[in-house]
Amino acid sequence: MAAVFIITTSTIGRRRGTLPRPLVVIGYLAGLRAAETLRDEGFAGSLTIIGDEPHEPYDRPPLSKQVLLGRAAADRTALPRTRSVDATWRLGVPATGLDMPARRVRLADGDEVPYDRLLIATGVRARPWPREAEAELDGVFVLRTRDDAAALARRLDEGPKRVLVIGAGFTGSEIASACRERGLPVTVAERGAAPLVGALGGVVGAVAAEMQREHGVDLRCGVMVTALEGDASGRVRAAHLSDGSTVETDVVVVSLGAVRNTDWLAGSGLGAGPRGIACDAGCRAFDVRGIVTDDIYAAGDVARSPHPLFGYQFLSLEHWGNAVSQARVAAHNMVSESTDRIPHMEVPAFWSSQFGVNIKSVGVPSLGTEVLISQGALKDQRFIGVYGYQGRVIGAVAFDQARWLPFYQELIETTAAFPPPFHTVDRCADGQRPVDADFPDPSVPTHGPTVTLGGYAPADRRITFTPAH
Repeated sequence: MAAVFIITTSTIGRRRGTLPRPLVVIGYLAGLRAAETLRDEGFAGSLTIIGDEPHEPYDRPPLSKQVLLGRAAADRTALPRTRSVDATWRLGVPATGLDMPARRVRLADGDEVPYDRLLIATGVRARPWPREAEAELDGVFVLRTRDDAAALARRLDEGPKRVLVIGAGFTGSEIASACRERGLPVTVAERGAAPLVGALGGVVGAVAAEMQREHGVDLRCGVMVTALEGDASGRVRAAHLSDGSTVETDVVVVSLGAVRNTDWLAGSGLGAGPRGIACDAGCRAFDVRGIVTDDIYAAGDVARSPHPLFGYQFLSLEHWGNAVSQARVAAHNMVSESTDRIPHMEVPAFWSSQFGVNIKSVGVPSLGTEVLISQGALKDQRFIGVYGYQGRVIGAVAFDQARWLPFYQELIETTAAFPPPFHTVDRCADGQRPVDADFPDPSVPTHGPTVTLGGYAPADRRITFTPAH
């Protein structure tokens, strides 16, 4: 879970007439941006920052890109500050419990922090390999934190004979890309039909598969890793796959998606579970009865909130930009009167860089049932795919065509009809008509979505992850 920002007050937003009150913010990227916003909004109290990692807030996107390529040190990824937050830092102490009636956050060192308003932005953690003994083999890694990236980069510097990446979502694909750019042999094992299939569907996933193979990746789709094998010294030496094959490897990177950091809220009475913390459009959290609270807020990867553009489904967004914008909305609302509060309705956006291609998306492609290649061509690996759902534009993805995305974002925001009737945009032969986007069965876990459709119930906990076996 990341960091806890403890704020004791002297003045909060005098221009709004609010009273002094203690505030607590739990989070890293979202937490820092929320703290900066609180200062911008006029909060002038003392500020203490507490986190379970021994580092101040840092940027995560470079970890799977520049850090693994050796172009940046993991300890040089600190988040830039938009302003001074005048804080006392207390690191390495995670939140372990929440007492809602008493309005207190319990910490791992035994302390309890009182609050009048609480913002939870604990984010996600990497899903570990499900067999603990195998996960502890030397050479088995996950990639989420700064320390994870530093440790994996050091091992890649040693020139392993082969790297096995389990899972071909965005992070897994970026890791494979970095390894190939280093000249390292790489095998990618993906249970889905193609890389990125959970996030972008099979039509676009086939392009991602072609990119990987063209760059020398030993890509194996439709298979699961059933076991990791170590040698007598406890170092990983091989992986066994569901098709009966064996991959000899001395580095394994487990990239099976993320787990939302809500475990510490079990039994608290908050509407929190494996899908995240349910909240309204103003970031106010629901309790387990579906009643909105007025003193607890959620933001970032851990939050799931209804979005009017996407049928008011609760969306959990693992997006850097979403964490920033939602944190600022939550912080504003925490110190505002009800009439001054604002909703968070930003259109989701995401980007990735892999195998020399810049991939960006807007909206929720994974909600789409059809895709139209509106510009460029799949065979050129340079195109825009527009996703449709129930007769309207729901998302778009660009491969090396990002300059056009604002146009498609406007189509999403205005609920434009799908397929869009372009008259002035060049459309290539493979984009004349929509085709099935070919997303996998939602009941089968995949490793790549950056948006999770969480249904409608605030306290819904019905979700399981089935490990390979």
